[in-house]
Amino acid sequence: MASVTKPAVQNSKLLAGLIFVCLWFVTTAGALVFDLTDGSKVEGEIILAKPDGLQIRMEGNKYEKLDWSKFSQPTLNELKKDKKLAPYVEPYIEVPLDEKIKKTEVAIKEVPHLERPLKGSLLGAMFSSSIGIVCMLLLYAANLYAAYEIAAVRAYPPGLVCGISAVAPVIGPVVFLCLPTKMGPTQDELAAEQRAAIEETQAATYGDAAASQTRSPEAEAHSASASQAPAAASVQTQFFKRGQFTFNRRFIETKFAGFFGMVRKDAEKDLLLIIKSARGEFVVTRISDIGGTEMKVDVHSGDASQQLHIPFVEILEMQIKHKDA
Repeated sequence: MASVTKPAVQNSKLLAGLIFVCLWFVTTAGALVFDLTDGSKVEGEIILAKPDGLQIRMEGNKYEKLDWSKFSQPTLNELKKDKKLAPYVEPYIEVPLDEKIKKTEVAIKEVPHLERPLKGSLLGAMFSSSIGIVCMLLLYAANLYAAYEIAAVRAYPPGLVCGISAVAPVIGPVVFLCLPTKMGPTQDELAAEQRAAIEETQAATYGDAAASQTRSPEAEAHSASASQAPAAASVQTQFFKRGQFTFNRRFIETKFAGFFGMVRKDAEKDLLLIIKSARGEFVVTRISDIGGTEMKVDVHSGDASQQLHIPFVEILEMQIKHKDA
């Protein structure tokens, strides 16, 4: 019996020693050393982790709660290795400057650039694209329109000015713009010619009347018809175009005074006033009224006549000619 008891006691002592070693290993394995920001150290076991701090059990079953901000950076980096503690620890870990630079570094990539066209003349560049061709056509059309307007202002034939401008763009309009305005006969010259023509007509009429007293009726009729043709040919047609003359009340009352009366003189009764306006051409027999901006005229059309109001701004040309001319 004694021999049996001794080995049993030895086995129980060995088992107790193993249990003590295991307990010591477990207790020492759960204990950690935490470095704090103030330089002190805390040793203990992690009991509970929260967003606001870490609860630790120290020796003697003492519990203490430490804020995450109190742990040093090396301790926080060690705690970060635990996946359960990492979400709470990462906001308090300071990122090194090198890592910040790497995270915020912008990768500059090469951007493809369009090749620049070869240098050339301006005209060549304009005709090398559809937009340039359209611009050149617009400039050419503007050149012709300018030539037409210059021809109207300078009183040159529009066909001549536009033709030269079509062959020599820009240069043609500039040349005609520099030339003096082609002036027609002055009003005094036209009046002198008209008076001379009227005097010749009256002299011929009086001479024919004296000779007709000794002629037969057939000879008188032939002489009267023959005298009308030279009279019509002797009265020269007068032209008054916009640009050369200013059409206003004073000009019309001065130049066309014979067309205001109900009865005209013998020298003016066969004359007609022709007005070309934006609305058409009118044969005027009398000017019945005139204002500051327009005039009222009697217009003869076929066997009927009517009154029209013609503004001065619409008048393009006015003519005085004989009814048989």
